[in-house]
Amino acid sequence: MSGHGTPVPMTSRACGPLTGIAEVPGDKSISHRSLILGAMCVGETRITGLLEGDDVLDTAKAMRAFGATVTDHGGGEWSVQGVGVGAFAEPAGVIDCGNSGTGVRLIMGAMATTGITATFTGDASLCSRPMGRVTDPLALFGTRAVGRDGGRLPMTLVGAANPVPVRYVVPVPSAQVKSAVLLAGLNAPGQTVVIEKEATRDHTERMLAGFGAEIDVEDTDEGRVITLQGQPELQPQQIAVPRDPSSAAFPVCAALIVPGSDVLVPGIGLNPTRAGLFTTLREMGADLTYENERIEGGEPVADLRARYSPDMKGISVPPARAASMIDEYPVLSVVACFATGVTDMQGVRELRVKESDRIDAMAKGLRAAGIEVAEGDDWWQVTGRGAGNVPGGATVESRLDHRIAMAFMVMGMAAHKPVSVDDGSPITTSFPIFEPLMTRLGAQISRSAA
Repeated sequence: MSGHGTPVPMTSRACGPLTGIAEVPGDKSISHRSLILGAMCVGETRITGLLEGDDVLDTAKAMRAFGATVTDHGGGEWSVQGVGVGAFAEPAGVIDCGNSGTGVRLIMGAMATTGITATFTGDASLCSRPMGRVTDPLALFGTRAVGRDGGRLPMTLVGAANPVPVRYVVPVPSAQVKSAVLLAGLNAPGQTVVIEKEATRDHTERMLAGFGAEIDVEDTDEGRVITLQGQPELQPQQIAVPRDPSSAAFPVCAALIVPGSDVLVPGIGLNPTRAGLFTTLREMGADLTYENERIEGGEPVADLRARYSPDMKGISVPPARAASMIDEYPVLSVVACFATGVTDMQGVRELRVKESDRIDAMAKGLRAAGIEVAEGDDWWQVTGRGAGNVPGGATVESRLDHRIAMAFMVMGMAAHKPVSVDDGSPITTSFPIFEPLMTRLGAQISRSAA
């Protein structure tokens, strides 16, 4: 089992206005998929703007273990010399996916219909997360999985040597589950069909089409029906990874709550299945505008400008929006503290099984910082105290969860008293430049307890 090493306590203090340009890293979801699909082509895929966080680097190592040649050319430029659909080699050692649920579940899908065996592990957080939601549908192809009690890592997958196509209705809104099934369907004969009752981020569908797969997406009374023709010959691509909206959330939200702030976050992907946070913030009254809207690599992109917004109001976030902003609820809950009234978040059960139980982690941390929080199995409510009225003063357990750690660092930038996390090291999994980027904007973050 991997680990993060020595904990890194971090503290964030009230600061002056945040100003400047925040060039956040490449999109994590697209970075993972670029490496995996590149490895399933015959020929060389070139990638620019790849996120070089721990999660994505672990996926790059995994693709090498399955036989692809993955090369770092520096400056976010990478190449993948792929082996083709169904041609993964059997890895010599255990595949360590670190903290990445996306990485492990997508890689499991990609190898599930290849006649090889692979063993997967990760850090303590990943090894506590349920894998049955992926291994159950993969079993329909003929894949076998043996793991710890409760279907948890470490886990060995025996790929289906003679896979059959699958028709699968995704029981919970999960892009990871959908994507794992679609990647497995690449090496199954005939048509694999995935049905989503609630649409989730669609990067896999868009990228499969871009790589030359025959894929059809149709909205029906049954839900979103995705039909993939198996055993294509994927074509290598030139991929420019847009900047990650989930990472952009942190400088954007910080600017909204720190007096006098004005921050521009350029080149952010605004795929409709990912932009729910920005829609929600605008509904709350945030001064958040889109500039230079454009299309890059088939994805909508814009520059985001966020300015201090002292008059935000709590709102009820529609449950149907949850899938488009599931990773952003922790930092949204921080913004809600600085709004007036109640922010109600429903239909968020998926937060219970992320890198941590994010509802529990945020609720405990917010209460420690003087905020009233109510919660249930798939909902929670934050009662805001209004701009300038958040006490802070808490030390919070990050629980090996990068988004919990960054959310509380944002809170500390505008609270009366400093806010600390017991371990900020997980931040490197998704946003390795978070500290220097926020410091350049004017944040005061130190690597020590308050």
